[in-house]
Amino acid sequence: MLIKIKHLYQRAGFGATPAQWRQMKGQGFDSALEQLFVEAKQAPPLTVISFEETVEATMADRRKAGRLLTQQYVLEWLDRMADPTESALLERLTLFWHDHFACRSLFGHLAIQQLNTLREHALGSFRDLCLAVAKDPSMIRYLNNQQNKKNSPNENFARELLELFTIGRGHYTEQDIKEAARAFTGWGSTYKGKYRFRAREHDYGQKTFLGQSGRFNGEDIIRIILDKRESAEFLVRKFWNYYVSAPENEAIIQDLTTVYFESDYNTEVLLRTMFGADWFYEERFRGGQIKSPVVLVAGLRRSLGITFGQPQAQLRLLRALGQVLFDPPNVAGWPGGRHWIDNATLMLRLNIGAGLLSKREIDLRFRDMPELEIVSDPKTRRLEATLDLAPIQEMTTGTDLAADWENLAEYLLPGSSRLELDRLSALVDDTTGDERLRRLLLVLFSMPEFQTC
Repeated sequence: MLIKIKHLYQRAGFGATPAQWRQMKGQGFDSALEQLFVEAKQAPPLTVISFEETVEATMADRRKAGRLLTQQYVLEWLDRMADPTESALLERLTLFWHDHFACRSLFGHLAIQQLNTLREHALGSFRDLCLAVAKDPSMIRYLNNQQNKKNSPNENFARELLELFTIGRGHYTEQDIKEAARAFTGWGSTYKGKYRFRAREHDYGQKTFLGQSGRFNGEDIIRIILDKRESAEFLVRKFWNYYVSAPENEAIIQDLTTVYFESDYNTEVLLRTMFGADWFYEERFRGGQIKSPVVLVAGLRRSLGITFGQPQAQLRLLRALGQVLFDPPNVAGWPGGRHWIDNATLMLRLNIGAGLLSKREIDLRFRDMPELEIVSDPKTRRLEATLDLAPIQEMTTGTDLAADWENLAEYLLPGSSRLELDRLSALVDDTTGDERLRRLLLVLFSMPEFQTC
């Protein structure tokens, strides 16, 4: 039972805090699952700062202020992911939608508005979410729908809507893209973050899309796409890759597709079905997912009670690891899986524990943007942090090395550790108290298994 709950917390959230781990040992699985959904529904909406509260100077100043505000929202989002009083399920699901509807947000007031939209509809109807994203100012600007006019249709949004957001390749034609683009003409936004339908720029003519004809607008296009079972299947496969991270089981995929399609894309129904199924907890589905940089950092913060002296260091760390929130590599989002790991990121991942536990300096240079290194704050180049190790210390005896290692490994690793006790003893040496715990944790965090869940 404990293994099931741990797997649930790691995949549906960011892992358990030490206090939650102790609670799990006396909690039933059904209760743990229900608690995740109750917390998600009780989560308050985000506070969205209006355009007027950002800056009213020149356009250049607005852009700079927008970037700084976006960074602030990234840090606040990481705080929510790491906070045990917030809904881990909701934040992890919002992270999924943030990747699915990948969008580079240059202006903070638009970034937080889009994030709030994703959270608001995260567990609800995908139909509502998809329409809300289509009207979202960040997405409108990112995919050039601002330039989509009846006399010169821009196909960017229509193409990505079909290829990446809903039904996937092989189920539409180039002509369908052109017709969908016509339907979305006139959908724009103001710089202040308001959706605006520009009636004079909309093409009201007859359109033929996916075999249907009519004077369609953008809402009609989304409705027609989602009336296709193929769209439900495309989305289910995305959920599978995110939450299961194993070779697809076609029978299960089709069962989940039926659930999602017949519930009219109710995401809560789909997730309850997935997380409540016995197959989800089978050994073949455990420990095979490589943690994304955000999940890795949030999980470390939850387990160690981390308070950063320079919170901006997290931004450097995430960039070095290959995941910058609100700044995906392209509209397809982050590739994920084994793409998270290369020679540089693997070494960095294995050394994060040392940077936190022993204040050893680790390499957080901007490899892909060296020009930023010149103007960056030197204080953000180290992971200066205060750790609250008392809760995790309670899991250990302080004297029985084998028992302490087993307890910590059971808490922090997806499966059992294969490290030999003689080797562990040599690494821990004859240390005691806080130093002994730190060495045990250093060993755990440097193990490849810790990079998975």
